[in-house]
Amino acid sequence: MSRKYVLHDGKRGSALAVRVTPRASQNQIVGLMNDGTIKVHIAANPPDDESNVELISFLAEVLGVPKSRVEIVAGESGRDKLVSILDMDVETAHQRIVAHMD
Repeated sequence: MSRKYVLHDGKRGSALAVRVTPRASQNQIVGLMNDGTIKVHIAANPPDDESNVELISFLAEVLGVPKSRVEIVAGESGRDKLVSILDMDVETAHQRIVAHMD
């Protein structure tokens, strides 16, 4: 699904590819694409800053981590984003995402 990587400061984490659809009725994980990208609906409207903050809060809640551990590292202004989760391996992140899907 995703890949493990090492951040510049030496901390380990995982990277999740996320496709965001804004203006949804509620925040929810709606599925996985064939390439492993996580499809997420976010209730916030663009501008991107608002929907990005909402995405980080939602993923932190789903993954059970503080918001400070979740960061958008690529794609801040687009629908396709790369999100890092510090101190969580890909397998754990994937299990928590799948468990939360409707």
